[in-house]
Amino acid sequence: MDGRDLVRSVGVVGSGRAAQGLRTVRAAWRRRRIDAAALPPRGAERARVPGQVQGVEPGPGGGLLLFGRSELRIAVAVNGAVFWGWDGAAPEPSYALAGSAPEPDPRAVLEPDKDGGWRVVAERVTVVVSRHGAVEVCTPGGVVLRRDLPPRWWEPVGGGAARWMQRSEVAADARFFGLGGRAGGPRLRDGGYRLWNTDPGRPFGPGDDPLYVTMPVQVVVADAGVHLMFHDSTWDGTVTLWEGEEGAGSGHDRPGRCEVRMDGGPLRGWVMVGTPARVLHTWASLTGAPALPPVWALGHHHARRGPGGEQEVRRTVAGYQERGLPLDAVHLDIGHHEDRQAFTVDQERFPKLPELAQELARDGIRLVSVVDPAVRAVPGNAVHDSGSAVDAFVRDASGRTVRGEVRAGESVFPDFTHTRVRTWWGGLYEERLEQGFAGFWHDMNEPTSFSAFGETTLPRSARHSLDGRGGDHREAHNVYALCMARAAYEGLRGLSPKERPFVFSRSGWAGMQRYGGTWSGDVATGWPGLRASLSLVLGLGLCGVPYSGPDVGGSDGSPSPELYLRWLQLGAYLPLSRTHAGLRAGRGEPWEFGPEVLEHARVALLERRRLLPYFVTLAHLARRTGTPFVRPLWWGAPEDRALRDCEDAFLLGDCFLVAPVLAPGVDRRAVRLPRGRWYDTVTEEAYEGPGQVLVDAPLSRIPVLARAGAVVPVRAGDGGLELEVWAPARGRTGGGLVVPDAGDGWDAPEIERYAARRQGRRVVVTREREDGAGEPPYRVRVRGLG
Repeated sequence: MDGRDLVRSVGVVGSGRAAQGLRTVRAAWRRRRIDAAALPPRGAERARVPGQVQGVEPGPGGGLLLFGRSELRIAVAVNGAVFWGWDGAAPEPSYALAGSAPEPDPRAVLEPDKDGGWRVVAERVTVVVSRHGAVEVCTPGGVVLRRDLPPRWWEPVGGGAARWMQRSEVAADARFFGLGGRAGGPRLRDGGYRLWNTDPGRPFGPGDDPLYVTMPVQVVVADAGVHLMFHDSTWDGTVTLWEGEEGAGSGHDRPGRCEVRMDGGPLRGWVMVGTPARVLHTWASLTGAPALPPVWALGHHHARRGPGGEQEVRRTVAGYQERGLPLDAVHLDIGHHEDRQAFTVDQERFPKLPELAQELARDGIRLVSVVDPAVRAVPGNAVHDSGSAVDAFVRDASGRTVRGEVRAGESVFPDFTHTRVRTWWGGLYEERLEQGFAGFWHDMNEPTSFSAFGETTLPRSARHSLDGRGGDHREAHNVYALCMARAAYEGLRGLSPKERPFVFSRSGWAGMQRYGGTWSGDVATGWPGLRASLSLVLGLGLCGVPYSGPDVGGSDGSPSPELYLRWLQLGAYLPLSRTHAGLRAGRGEPWEFGPEVLEHARVALLERRRLLPYFVTLAHLARRTGTPFVRPLWWGAPEDRALRDCEDAFLLGDCFLVAPVLAPGVDRRAVRLPRGRWYDTVTEEAYEGPGQVLVDAPLSRIPVLARAGAVVPVRAGDGGLELEVWAPARGRTGGGLVVPDAGDGWDAPEIERYAARRQGRRVVVTREREDGAGEPPYRVRVRGLG
């Protein structure tokens, strides 16, 4: 425990939770003692670099380069991704990959390069390796996108895991994005970013880092092209970034720089280059297609926090219904559990939970249950006893079960990195399904304590299976929540094979999209927290996690009516739209903030309901292509530097540009437009891009612009589907996609393609099929002709 931890613990002890605070302090000291005994100091270390190349062994997709003190394997896969691994590192095993690594591309060729180096030439990329081990990733035309300098290792003289460092250079104009959920993004400025999933221990804002989802995934955007760099190590580490500068120092460019330092794990990675859409498609083919949520999960959610019971849930639902507000799901926090233990029900507050769930389902409203990973360590606890029977819980280096202090009290923790444990845990969700729950919200699963420490509950020396390889928590920590989500997803698929699981998780790692999405966690109430909400969603989308969203209103205070409304208006256009009852923010319901806010909130939520078929289409496209719902403005034009630096607006699919209001007192705002014509969706006024325009942003709405030519599936007044078509500019055409979905199940519906063209003052819409164009099967409404 360091001084900062001690100060935080004193704050807990001095509060009304003194007993819990004292237990937390003792648990922290216990962790430190366990680690001190099991993880002795590293001692003397020996530094090593690759040396000079001694020879090569050509192989599928590339080959093996032999250096004096290391070896480097390079292989280009059939999907265009480039794997590299030092010191014999192979693509597998890896928690990021969806199954086996892709097959190598037989057309890729390893051949000599100048000055004693070598290069691998493939269709989409050329990889050049110098004789000292520097690696350049180039476009087929030879433009360098990234240059990795020779790596360096520090190996303990007495043996143990080596730490390593990799320095890289990118173009002077390049911008960095990604690294998981970062509150200060989406563009990542100069500074260090830690790779250790962390509960900050308090509501966070843009200056807080790290947070719950960290990933060693960089997306780099430059004039020369876009590339994604993934360093496949789950260990604790730091990425330090420095943006470059053109014409710096006597007119010479200063390149952008990146330094990755890892405390252990293999030195290996993947690089993929191309357009943003191609890069994310390749990333999804490598790490797995995003899980497809049921249609109801794309509607509006409300999270209940605190000890309220069945009548409180009914009161909330009735409030939405009486005021004409759409509601698709109610989330129950830890208060509905008995003694805060997952897979239990507080019978006093929820005596007839299955009947309540059925009652709500008849009105189209689902119940979602929070699930924590901690299992309360008390005799007679059914979950604890069944887990003990299968030896499910994490042990320390001495073989004793590790205990930690969390909000359920003294608890033990399943080792989700073991197949047997995942199977056991997945079976526990049968109880949740029998209670009537339709979705699951994983919380506290970094894992973390319910305190102000902001640190892991498990000692770093705690032992994990790591699927048979064996290791400790230093390697398992960042994938703990990922494996928990896998256990739930696979368990639910077996328990309800005809329904798509709905799982979203506060923590995770690369590949977490295979099992569901995430949400912001405890974002601070305030305008900076609102801005951080958008940063998180954009950054996670670029890391392959398309389904995410914030808690509208924040988690720790009472938002002003204006702040709450602006947050709700933003949330209505994000994949997860969820209002949340914070600790001191009342219930977080729209009618609490006055009649004006209520009326404007109704407009935003009804628009979300109207756009539900469009969100469904975006979900199916994300599953098939890896493309996120929410995209940065530079998505279609990464060469546009003005768009690369725009962080206060986003594209929703191909059809809309959303410009939220992120500051108080704003009734007009500047909007940066990509190329083309854009229509204000309320006034239908047209604007021409590229460029910047001023648009109205009254309290009643945030600016939303539609791309000329867009064909958008929307919900008609009678509940059916209709096509909303925004008139193409003269001399141009447009189009759009529709994926009809019955709401659940595993059938892959056909993607319907529509084209729009102008004929004089008319717009003609046709459905494009292999056997020719035909009439759309839906009603068509044309906008933008006035």
